Order: sequence, then C-alpha cells, then structure tokens
Amino acid sequence: MKLNTQNTGIVIKNLTKKYGEYIAVDDISIKVNHGEIFGFLGPNGAGKTTTIKILAGLLKPDQGEIIINGHDIEKDPMKCKLTTGHIPDRPFIYEKLTGNEFLRFIASLYNISAKIFNKNVDYLLSLFDLLEWKDHLIESYSHGMRQKLIMTSVFMLETPTIIVDEPMVGLDPKSAKIVKELFKKHASNGGSIFLSTHSLEIAEELCDEIAIILNGKIRTIGNMDDLRKEAHLQSSDLEEVFLELTASEDLKDVIQVLKNKT
Repeated sequence: MKLNTQNTGIVIKNLTKKYGEYIAVDDISIKVNHGEIFGFLGPNGAGKTTTIKILAGLLKPDQGEIIINGHDIEKDPMKCKLTTGHIPDRPFIYEKLTGNEFLRFIASLYNISAKIFNKNVDYLLSLFDLLEWKDHLIESYSHGMRQKLIMTSVFMLETPTIIVDEPMVGLDPKSAKIVKELFKKHASNGGSIFLSTHSLEIAEELCDEIAIILNGKIRTIGNMDDLRKEAHLQSSDLEEVFLELTASEDLKDVIQVLKNKT
C-alpha cells in the first residue's frame, strides 16, 4: 500500500519497535499535515520517547514506514534529518562553547547560509533575553537558559518540521509564552510540529489533532471533539478526557475517594 505523503510533514505507518520481547511501540500509524500542531500524549512508558527517537533518526524501527517531508527515513535518513528540527527532553550541549559558537556549529550541520543565520539568531536570542549572553560559555548558563538556546538553535534553522519532547521544562512563563507563539507561527506558515508533552493544558491550547498512546498502541486519535466523544465526556477538558481514556479503575477509585473526602 502506497503512503499518501501529499501535504504532510510526517507519515508513520505500522511502526513497531521491540526491546527483546517487550514491545515498546506496537503497530502505530499517524499522519501529521503541514500547517498542523500534532499532540502525542500518553502516560510514562507508553512509547512516546521511543517513537520520537525513531522520528529523529536516533533509533531504528523493527518494522513500519516513516516519511518525513516526502523522504523515506530508511532510504534517505540525511534528507529527513536536514528537514527536521529536534527539541529533546534532555538536550546535550557542549558546555565549553559559547552560545554563539554552539549556534554556528548547529548551523554548519544543517548547511544554513550566513544570511539566514544572521537574520534569525540575534532576533531569537533577543526574544529569549539571551543576546547579551551569546559570547559567554554555556557552562555558565542556567538550565532555563540552555533550554532557550536549544529553542533558538531549532527555530533559526527554518526546517519545515519540528519534533518536540517536553518543550517547556525549565522555562519561565515569559519564555514559555514565546515558545507557544513560535509554534503557532511555524504552523501558520505551513510548517508541521509533532509535540509530546505531559502538560495537557499546553496540548489542548496548541494542538489541532491529538493521539493518545497507551501500552505502545494508539488508544485514540483526533481533535478535541473526537476525543470527547470517545471518552463520552462532551463538555470536559483534556485532562478529564485523558484520564478517562488512560486511567486504570484503581486510579479512578482513588480520585473519587479524594473528591468525596472532606
């Protein structure tokens, strides 16, 4: 069966990844359109990070097909990587470089022109209040500053697709708001974002479509109205919907006991 890759940033078909006998990702299929922010949610150990590492080219799947911006990740992994920005949950940064040296290093990996680099870097560093720190060694940066530097390194690339794992960790409210607006702008300009987060408020605010993965399988996928229908909770927020679709009966009992306790 031929994958439909027209107007898509990411197409995942029948993706499976095993660790020995354990199936971390079990035959999942997802399509992320250009112009869309796609939320990928699930409890700890559900298969989110494994899926993201496969999309970023850090893990090889056991089976399935992945097309990123029209390129097959198995046949042409370099083109997939060059058209994808990746914001991991625990980014690695070379601490003995200055912020500016790190950004130039990333730009060189993606063959970014000096024109695009100069246009984007000072603008983004200013947004994140990092401009005066760009010539300081990264080892002097706080955790939040490092996260903002990673954000700068990805948005400066202008890749059509961005893959994000827990983007708001360590960010102050101002920076988190800026990141959300940058995500929206990227999508409105025709880019695609694959966003994994435990912050259900952020997912509900930003995402056009959401997939919930549970025990390696897609539990449900759709927009908020679709998810509410699946959970039989027509007026609920994403937190209530998510818990209804993923929580065990034991957890539901605990929640009810806490609600009833005076």
